[in-house]
Amino acid sequence: MPTASPIMVSAVPSLPPRAPDSHKGDFGRVLVVAGSRGMSGAAILCATAALRGGAGLVRVAVPADVLPVVAGGNPCYMTAPLPHDEQGRLAAQAEAEVLRLAAASDVIAAGPGLGPTPAVAAVVRALLARTQGPLVLDADALNVLAGQTEALRGRTVPPILTPHPGEFARLIGRKVSGEPAERLESAVRFAADHGVVLVLKGLGTVVTDGRRAYVNTTGNPGMATGGSGDVLTGLIAALLGQRLEPFAAAQLGAHIHGLAGDLARIDNGEVSLIATDLIAYLPRTFRRFGGGL
Repeated sequence: MPTASPIMVSAVPSLPPRAPDSHKGDFGRVLVVAGSRGMSGAAILCATAALRGGAGLVRVAVPADVLPVVAGGNPCYMTAPLPHDEQGRLAAQAEAEVLRLAAASDVIAAGPGLGPTPAVAAVVRALLARTQGPLVLDADALNVLAGQTEALRGRTVPPILTPHPGEFARLIGRKVSGEPAERLESAVRFAADHGVVLVLKGLGTVVTDGRRAYVNTTGNPGMATGGSGDVLTGLIAALLGQRLEPFAAAQLGAHIHGLAGDLARIDNGEVSLIATDLIAYLPRTFRRFGGGL
């Protein structure tokens, strides 16, 4: 059945000004479930981006094997150890602890650097089935859903999915060309069919909830570097924690993420741009964007 044409959105939302008597609980408790042996940087990038994106409190749940490395990555977030296997990836026993931590959080971001293992698949399915708050899924949290996307349906708050083209191809079982119209149509159809907000990354990142769609205009080729997507995941989670609704959080996140990359390019060029540059330029990006930011 053909998908109805979406309402194309061009205006970018903004965060409201912060009240003078604000406290950290007003801006969201974000839980980041990420990392494994050899991929501890993904957890650090995602959690640090959540901090720079304005989250009030950030806790990073990682396999205990890599917790010392992740804890040393930034003194401003908290950490929680999870059971792990011999390869330093989540063990099956991690599910109960992740759900316990999730119950004390306002927003959950999961996936960066976890690895596509059966234990990770079980954790992701549990988060989808047994939590109803804002949820951002990226990287291996998406890869483990290939062929099982029915688990995405039926949530009170639509989850936000942030696949790059390869991850999206695995989710839908076919490759989507880079042609803008096909990217838009495929993204809108998937979001509408599954009740999610989809952020299909790439040139002209598409953000859609199946009814509305936004094509991002910020960003540059220098952002095609490892860890860039981890930063976006943490940033969107932070915006959710500041009570933007999922489509608005995903839209603003994509815009701010790309704008940080554009500002970094001015000083560093495209060739030398790395993911930590995106985080470093977030403060300037928020100030430049204005609107109480």
